[in-house]
Amino acid sequence: MPVKGANASGPLLAVRNLTKFFGSFAACSAIDLQIEPGEIHALLGENGAGKSTLVKMLFGVLAPTAGEIRWRGEAVRISSPGDARKLGIGMVFQHFSLFEALTVAENIALSMDRNVSLARVAEEASRLSHAYGLPLDPKAHVADLSVGERQRIEIVRALLQNPQLIILDEPTSVLTPQEADRLFETLRKLKSEGRSVLYISHRLEEVQRLCDRATVLRHGRVTGACDPRAETPASLARMMVGSDVATVSPEGTSTKGDVLLEASDLSVPARTPFAVSLKNLCLKVRAGEVLAIAGVAGNGQSELFDALSGEYPVADNNAVQIRQKPVGTKNINARRLMGAGFVPEERHGHAAVPALALSDNLVLARNQSDRRAFLGGGFLKIIRQNAIKAATKRISEAMDVRKSGEDPPAGSLSGGNLQKFIVGRELDRQPAVLVVNQPTWGVDAGAASRIRQALVDLAKAGSAVLVISQDLDEIFEVATEIAVISEGRISDAYPARELSREKIGLLMGGIHGQTEGAGAAHAH
Repeated sequence: MPVKGANASGPLLAVRNLTKFFGSFAACSAIDLQIEPGEIHALLGENGAGKSTLVKMLFGVLAPTAGEIRWRGEAVRISSPGDARKLGIGMVFQHFSLFEALTVAENIALSMDRNVSLARVAEEASRLSHAYGLPLDPKAHVADLSVGERQRIEIVRALLQNPQLIILDEPTSVLTPQEADRLFETLRKLKSEGRSVLYISHRLEEVQRLCDRATVLRHGRVTGACDPRAETPASLARMMVGSDVATVSPEGTSTKGDVLLEASDLSVPARTPFAVSLKNLCLKVRAGEVLAIAGVAGNGQSELFDALSGEYPVADNNAVQIRQKPVGTKNINARRLMGAGFVPEERHGHAAVPALALSDNLVLARNQSDRRAFLGGGFLKIIRQNAIKAATKRISEAMDVRKSGEDPPAGSLSGGNLQKFIVGRELDRQPAVLVVNQPTWGVDAGAASRIRQALVDLAKAGSAVLVISQDLDEIFEVATEIAVISEGRISDAYPARELSREKIGLLMGGIHGQTEGAGAAHAH
């Protein structure tokens, strides 16, 4: 598909002094950015640095407070995503906007601005998807597709608009290593056609591999630009954070002790037509151990977390054991009373109530036994505000939670800072067992390093830690043992040092049991 109006004589997109205020807060301040035709340009920054605000202004979701956007040298006003698409700007958001009950073609047709028949949409989608190495069946229902295939829909939907600039937000966060490699091939093909890509990612190694230039934001301002191929992940992280980012140290891990968390022949039927059923899962986590569960999103991770945490108790009491006591039929509060802690994937609304203060969220997450530290005597059990505030401050300082006031609403924190508080809230209880689902989802390098080190340190202190993650960098940083979940089944667990990315990728794709060269199944 040719690039419409191609003109290589100047920048494709240029922004000058672009500024966005929310009240008195400057989310973006005097940003200058230039994207050339046929380049893959990385946009880097910590959580809260202003990346999302910037690209939402480029795509017409937000209106700038001040500044100018120029497209092929001409000043433009982008008032809606429709305006952006007409110019030639497409965007693939981190979180998909697909209807699971509809087919691939029907989902794509919903976003088309012009009146095109469904048959024509299906034909064009099929042709384009194969041309760019993103094969799709237009007649397939989205509910039956893997997360990687769903992302292909979003990309093909954007490509059908014949864009000259495509904005991608964390595109590999839900992909296997093999799927990520195929995506990179697609992006290089787009580049060879003279198209441009604005690429947002916290995975600095892939930025090095893929991108021609990088612009770095910090606190809403541009603080630097570079050729990422001439940098290292550490130097890129330093540009983002303003200081060196500590590397996670697994050294000094304690000797493995008793089994503190066990799932035995755990089976859970799918709760909804689009959920995943768990099939005869078996796993063990000992004291001093970090067992990481790798896998592409949508393969049973949420269902596994719900079953282990007690958010959805299971029928067989013996299917889950904490500290060698059956808890399958017990709820989350009963499991907390036994010394377990849990961090769900979704921060807003699940792990925290956005409208409530951090201190209120702290109290809500405590069980009855824990809450005694925050209660006074007498009939009214007056809450000891000083104890709550002290605990909130202690957690914030331990995890370097950056916030606007002493006790702000949870929803006012950036994603990374709220995640640090949520993890710190569980660590503050010093749990014997900790189960964490996607501990650093969408979190910047500095916050991710602190969270991962805290998980490693908890295991060093003798706790059993189970981490469910889609991030292989994270898994190799924290894990002593690795297993893979795929289609509701779990593989054997292997010592982390015996597994490569390629072998994990094969397991993530659904190959279970022994993997050639992966090492013998590890007996816990």
